[in-house]
Amino acid sequence: MLPFSRVTIIGLGLIGSSLARAIREYMPTVRVTGHDADPAVRETARRIDLCDDITDTAGASVTDAELVILCVPVRAMGAAAAEIADELPADAIISDVGSCKADVLAQLNTALPGRIIIPAHPVAGTENSGPEAGFATLFKGRWSIVTPPADADTTAVERVSELWRRVGADVETMDPAHHDLVLAVTSHLPHLIAYTIVGTASDLENVTQSEVIKYSAGGFRDFTRIAASDPTMWRDVFLANKEAVLEMLQRFSEDLSTLQRAIRWNDGDTLFNLFTRTRAIRRSIIEQGQDDAKPDFGRSH
Repeated sequence: MLPFSRVTIIGLGLIGSSLARAIREYMPTVRVTGHDADPAVRETARRIDLCDDITDTAGASVTDAELVILCVPVRAMGAAAAEIADELPADAIISDVGSCKADVLAQLNTALPGRIIIPAHPVAGTENSGPEAGFATLFKGRWSIVTPPADADTTAVERVSELWRRVGADVETMDPAHHDLVLAVTSHLPHLIAYTIVGTASDLENVTQSEVIKYSAGGFRDFTRIAASDPTMWRDVFLANKEAVLEMLQRFSEDLSTLQRAIRWNDGDTLFNLFTRTRAIRRSIIEQGQDDAKPDFGRSH
């Protein structure tokens, strides 16, 4: 049995549009209703037939929904939830796809007191954005972390989990605060580093822009891919998850100082041991199917 027959997706960017495509691909009998605050995005969604129905107001999109998934920037979750409060069916489940969970859960509880709220985070994405950037297989083989509150209804948790399984994701259940700490080091800090190093390179007066672009076939190229991610989304992530991000940033700074000392004092053993350990971690990521082992990361030339 399908976990839901009527799903509403609010926010039709990369994740929202991919989820709409995935549900229609893998659960074709489920009716998908979509809404986006941007009229241009709604028009694009209609043109590409993204959902069964696209509404002009958020309230109209949820009137008969069994599940509502908020796919908006994390600091906009509360406002988006408040906008649908009056039209939301009493037994509807509210979920989201945000990269920060404790802050989002607090926003949703404030906007929708007494409602069934089961947050989730599909750990998937690309550097692209917008309704035309999505694709149905985005979640296939990726993790979706469901982060229910301690008193959550177990049936509701299972229904949300099953939806993610149906679109190809592997599902893990996690405490919201623990999720935020884990994602601070696996996702948020790497993005912060990428934004910083690309910004640093662009500020160097003795390296022209043409040289930065010309010689970006090495590691810099891969940093620029991450740094091309949606600026609104990542601004909100860093502010919403600032405590965990600041803790990870402090630990990273301490580790970076250790490397500075090793290089300054020609401590090759420290460098070799670190690089050996980190290479093993990279190989483990490939073995678990979270990346491509092909040469040059599978890029075509």
